[in-house]
Amino acid sequence: MPHEVIMPALGMAQDTGHIVAWHKAAGDAVVSGDVLFEVETDKATMEVEAQATGTLTRVTAGEGADVPVGEVIALIAAEGEALSDDPAPSESPADTPADGSAADEAPLPEGTTVIMPTLGMAQDSGLLVSWLIEPGGKVAADDLLFEVETDKSTMEVPAGADGWLAAVLAEPGQEVPTGQTIAVISPEKPGTPLVRKAGAVAAPASAKAPAPAPTPTPAEAPARRPAPPAAPAKGTAPGDRILASPKARRLALAEGLDLARLAEAGYPQPFHVRDLDTLRAMPAAEAAPATAAAAPARHLTAEVDSEAFAAFADWAAGETDLGEAALLAALAGAALGRPAVVAVQRFGTETAYATTPGPLSGTAPAGADAAPDLRLRDLRDSRLASLSLGPEDVPVLTLTRHGDRLTVTLECGAAQLDAPGAVALLAGFADRLDSPLRHLL
Repeated sequence: MPHEVIMPALGMAQDTGHIVAWHKAAGDAVVSGDVLFEVETDKATMEVEAQATGTLTRVTAGEGADVPVGEVIALIAAEGEALSDDPAPSESPADTPADGSAADEAPLPEGTTVIMPTLGMAQDSGLLVSWLIEPGGKVAADDLLFEVETDKSTMEVPAGADGWLAAVLAEPGQEVPTGQTIAVISPEKPGTPLVRKAGAVAAPASAKAPAPAPTPTPAEAPARRPAPPAAPAKGTAPGDRILASPKARRLALAEGLDLARLAEAGYPQPFHVRDLDTLRAMPAAEAAPATAAAAPARHLTAEVDSEAFAAFADWAAGETDLGEAALLAALAGAALGRPAVVAVQRFGTETAYATTPGPLSGTAPAGADAAPDLRLRDLRDSRLASLSLGPEDVPVLTLTRHGDRLTVTLECGAAQLDAPGAVALLAGFADRLDSPLRHLL
C-alpha cells in the first residue's frame, strides 16, 4: 500500500499550508528522512521529511499552492508497487467514515473545528488519551480540551476557541491521523452533542483517506523487528551514545531496562517504545540487573517577564550574528557554569551549540556528533498551557508563554542533577532571561 504524504498541521490555528518548494519530483526515489518539500504558515517555514522509502508519485499540489491541512498531496510507492501520475482524489480524512460512506453519518454542527495536532515533524498520528471537557460542555479558548500522546511526549491541548463542545469525533484510546478533525466547538449550545469514533482510523486502507500504519500489539512487536545481524552494527561499541525516543528512555528507566543491550545485539537505532518488547523478550540470563525502583524525577518551574529577553534579542540581532536560539543556548550554558553543549529545539528541529560561561562570542554551532549536556525546548509560539514529560537522557529546560510572562520548566533525573544543582540551574537561567545584560558582565 503506498504511503500517503499529507499537508501537516504545524499549529493548532493552522487551516492550510503554503507549499514553498518541492525538493523531490514525481518519479524520484526517496528514502525515509529525505526532505520532500518546504511548507510555510503564518508562523514558520518548515522542511517536511519523507516518512517512507520508495518512489514519489501522484504529486497533486505544486509550488505556490495553498493546501488544506490533512489533504493528500502525494504518494510514496514501495518497490514493486504500480506507479501512476494520475491525480489522487483529495478528500479530508475527517469526511471519510469507517464504512467508506458518508450517508450514515450525521452532519457536523457549525463552528470551529479542532484537529489532531502535529507535535513533531516525524509524527503522522497521535493517541487520544482523554477528553478533559464533557461533550456539550462550555469551553473557553484557553481551557484544556484533550490530552494527546506521541512516542515523544504527552501534551494537554487547549480548545483554541470559545463556545460549546458540540461534536466529539474520536474516542480515548484511538490513534488519529494528524490534521484530522476530532471535535467541533460551536458558538451556540447544542441540543444533543454529536459523539462518535474517528472514522478514518477504523476505515480500510485506501488512497483517499490518510491513516497511520497499524500500531503493533506487544506480542507482535518482537516478531516485526528485523532479526539482528550476526555482529553488532557499527556505532554500538561500549560507550557509544544510544539513540532512542524520550518516551522509550523514560519507560526503560522506570523498568530498569538497558537499551544498550539492543544496540549490542545489532538492532537498528533509534529505538522506540515498541522495541522495549524486544528487550523484555531477551533471555533473562543476558539481562542486566533491574533497578530496585525508578530513579526519582525533579520537576521545577519559574516565571519571568517575557519582554526583557525579547528586547535583548532585538539588540543582539543588530550587534552580533547570534539568533534567538543561540542566545537561549548561551544563557542556559552560562547557568550551568561550565563549558557545555546545549541543544535547542524550535519548530520541530534541534540545533546544538557549544557554549562557555564567558561572553556571547563563545557560543558557536556544535559539531553534528556532539552529544548535548542540556536540552532547551522553546515552545513560546505554541498553545501548550502545561507539560510534564519526565526525565530524558539529559536535563531539559522548557519555555512556554502565558501572556506577558514566560514559564521555565526544568525536568531531570535525580542522578543527573542533585537538588541544589537543579535549583541553581533553573534559578540561574531564569535570572538571565529576566536580566539578560547580566550575561555580558
